[in-house]
Amino acid sequence: MNLDFSYTPPDFDQHHLNNSPLATLEPSPADGIAPANYHATSNHPEYIKIDTNLWALAPESRMDAVFVVTGERIEVVEARNLKKGNMVVTGRTENGEEGILVHEKGFEQDATNADKFAFRSRGTRETPFSHSYDSLYEILKHDRDHGHIVWVLGPAVAFDKDSRASMQGLIENGYCHGLMAGNALATHDIEAAVYNTGLGQNIYTQMLQPMGHYNHLDILNEVRKAGSIAKAIDTLNIDNGIMYACEKNNIPYVLAGSIRDDGPLPETVGNVYESQDKMRVHARKATTVITMATQLHSIAFGNMTPGYKVQDDGSVRPVYFYVVDMSEFSADKLANRGSAQAQAILTNVQDFIVNLWNHLRKGQV
Repeated sequence: MNLDFSYTPPDFDQHHLNNSPLATLEPSPADGIAPANYHATSNHPEYIKIDTNLWALAPESRMDAVFVVTGERIEVVEARNLKKGNMVVTGRTENGEEGILVHEKGFEQDATNADKFAFRSRGTRETPFSHSYDSLYEILKHDRDHGHIVWVLGPAVAFDKDSRASMQGLIENGYCHGLMAGNALATHDIEAAVYNTGLGQNIYTQMLQPMGHYNHLDILNEVRKAGSIAKAIDTLNIDNGIMYACEKNNIPYVLAGSIRDDGPLPETVGNVYESQDKMRVHARKATTVITMATQLHSIAFGNMTPGYKVQDDGSVRPVYFYVVDMSEFSADKLANRGSAQAQAILTNVQDFIVNLWNHLRKGQV
């Protein structure tokens, strides 16, 4: 299967674009405050007319931020990070009327059999996902060496022996360049490494263990006593799991804190805006994102991930975004929050990750 990164830019010779005015820039009146009539960004490719003969493509984007222009340089800035005097693009039209063009159809493929009325036009639990898997295999093989693959994981991935081993294999073999999660994923993964349980339940037999509800609390206590996850891996003689693989392979991770957290682990970032900034570092780099069984983190990371990536050679490629969950709800919720490019694979996440690794590992032998 050949990956299709083809992108069709706008036709700027169209009369309305050729005669579009320059974008209007207004200074930020104070730190953290956008000027009136600011243009809120999307995750689609957006062009700003900053010179008579120059429609400049924003090198990146994210939803609900603003464009700051300095000369011919365009930056996407969260409003809270604006500095007084930053020149912000204003205007709320999207088709060139005010020097702003939102180009949402750059990656659309011609549908040769597109009827106006058709059944099964969207993914549901009845949808076969064989083609989705085949496409994902090829995307991951490509982006392993030529992209930035980000995983956004809920704790369910650590509650099963085989899914933990599969995620460890993916990390150790280059299929993960960044891991986003909460305190729970890391806590229960380390619990599994030490006690072979997840929230006190055996990760293979699923049998509840005597006094098992203490296990994750004991892990939190031990890791906090060690001072870090890396130090705890050594002191507790851990030799398996997701966090073990990240530490031993120098894979960066962000653990975003929650009001529900026990502990938390020393690496858990308690300030939500600080954790958002740390996650945004990987959203900017991402070429493929896979979120699994975590609705809130999926939506959060989706909101800060562009729908496209400008590569070093200037070409534009899509950013692939997969939502893996047993229910349509998470994927629908993400799409309703603006991440229209998100593709759902509706299945048990443990089955998904094992299937994925069993296929990809064939090429590692």
